Amino acid sequence: MVRTIRVLLADDQALVRGAMAALLNLERDLEVVAELPDGTGVLDAVLEHAVDVCVLDIQMPGMDGIEAAATVRAGAPGCRTLMVTTFGRTGYLRRALEAGASGFVVKDTPASQLAEAIRKVHAGLRVVDPQLAAESLAEGSNPLSEREREVLALARDGLPVASIAARVHLSAGTVRNHLSAAIGKTGAANRIAAAKTAAERGWL
Repeated sequence: MVRTIRVLLADDQALVRGAMAALLNLERDLEVVAELPDGTGVLDAVLEHAVDVCVLDIQMPGMDGIEAAATVRAGAPGCRTLMVTTFGRTGYLRRALEAGASGFVVKDTPASQLAEAIRKVHAGLRVVDPQLAAESLAEGSNPLSEREREVLALARDGLPVASIAARVHLSAGTVRNHLSAAIGKTGAANRIAAAKTAAERGWL
């Protein structure tokens, strides 16, 4: 008798989530037992439904997929997570793996390959989109420090230096230094452009 792999789907696009669930439920060894619109309730659902594998979208409102993967690793270490995204950005790949994800695939992956990826991560293997893996190796690691990411994310929202400094409990001069370093590392002309570049590369 084939053991059924219990799957949770979290994606803020209802149509995508529904289509993915319908296709995965056609597989005789997979069963979608929970569907969520964001990452907020993922850990609770994992524990409630004895989920084996979470399939998480990277970009979701509220709690995103990377944060959700980290909560699952901390609260339900026996459950595996597979990240699915529209954006094949190498920075996302590294952050997802650091958060404890076992796999990373893009959304245009055929349903049969997604099902196979779920089986592999459930078996304890790591699955990474091959093109993304190659690009990640070529591009190297995220050059931004944690503080640089923090102040750049706030700068992206258009906050002035004084407001950023108050938010992160640093002096305005220190914030300017972090922003300057981030601008240099991204090769951008200013902090807004640096934030945009960093976001596009999945570094924020």
